[in-house]
Amino acid sequence: MHTLRIASLNRDMNNTALDSGRLPTSFYKDKKRYGWLFSVVGPAISLVGTGAVSFLGIETWILFFPLIFFYGLVPVLDFFIGEDTSNPPESEVDALEKDGYYRAITYATIPVLWIAVIFNCIFLCTQSLSVWEWLATVITTGSVLGFGLNVSHELGHKLDTMPRKIALFNTALGAYGHFSIEHNRGHHRHVSTSEDPASSKMGENIYRFACREIPGAVFRAWRLEADRLKRSNQSAWHPQNEILQALCLTVLVYGTLIFLYGTAMVLVLIPVALWGAFQLTSANYVEHYGIKRLQSEQGRYETCQPHHSWNSNHLVSNLVLFQLQRHSDHHTHPARSYQSLRDFPDLPRLPSGYFGMFFLAYIPPLWFRVMDPLLIKTVNSDVERINFLPSAKNRLLHKYSLQ
Repeated sequence: MHTLRIASLNRDMNNTALDSGRLPTSFYKDKKRYGWLFSVVGPAISLVGTGAVSFLGIETWILFFPLIFFYGLVPVLDFFIGEDTSNPPESEVDALEKDGYYRAITYATIPVLWIAVIFNCIFLCTQSLSVWEWLATVITTGSVLGFGLNVSHELGHKLDTMPRKIALFNTALGAYGHFSIEHNRGHHRHVSTSEDPASSKMGENIYRFACREIPGAVFRAWRLEADRLKRSNQSAWHPQNEILQALCLTVLVYGTLIFLYGTAMVLVLIPVALWGAFQLTSANYVEHYGIKRLQSEQGRYETCQPHHSWNSNHLVSNLVLFQLQRHSDHHTHPARSYQSLRDFPDLPRLPSGYFGMFFLAYIPPLWFRVMDPLLIKTVNSDVERINFLPSAKNRLLHKYSLQ
């Protein structure tokens, strides 16, 4: 696979997170600064098909374009353009974090998300489509909700109140208002352990994982929020419950659409929201597959380190996803913004970006064929570092001659 190395004034400084990066500020330029705008363009791609049919009279074949773009073209570009392993100098991270341009891009994505989802849902209710055209548009629209959860993920980790509230209410678009609570206070604490419903196990296919992860996230988020309110002597049903706050916005938006377009809108919103939730499930599945943090005799898990998450430096998909794929550094330093995330040597590395890996995960035999040997190689055949699906453990130990 070809690998792209973004040029810098000092290659050693940019290609390792261990360098202190003592270059004068005036010399450093983020060569991906305007490339991050692709994270705004990404969700807008979902409007190409529905917009072209609605306003340009183009044949409905174009409704398949967004799916071909994301699950076909992006993985191909990732393959040929390759990876970007460069890091910003550590001396410049503070300036990058304070640069309002990067935050503005995340905010600019939100109206694109809302317009795309609402317009496409109305399109699905008002157009005469074949089953395949309808299904393609539902998947495309649900994928926009996946982009939305990614934006909420980025904003939800900020320390300021405003971005966290924006993240909360943005999740309401996909009826997934519990996400920030579950992710920040649950997943980050228990990641890569058997206790985490959002960490997939070796031998567990994505569909079985979804049946565990989606309800597990809801229950854990409610429990965490109820505990938070209880510490303030408040009921779990208090108006300060952030899950209920987001739910109120979901009811308002969905209720308005159903009032205007009737029961046909119900039949659209349900599969769109489910596919949106499944996009988060897909990300969780590929990000932590089979990796396990060690546990002491006292029952405490080792501190989360970069090698506890799968990483991807594939340039194109990272530009479209606010560098979510540098997940190893994110879990080690969750407050770091996307533009500051780093690569490290000897990380668990995915063979493609998320769009390619999602497609692979949707075909479990192919996923296991690629990822199981890669997982074993990554952990140096140390079974203590593998998070096995209990029912598959003995079979996998025998298959790969593990002890």
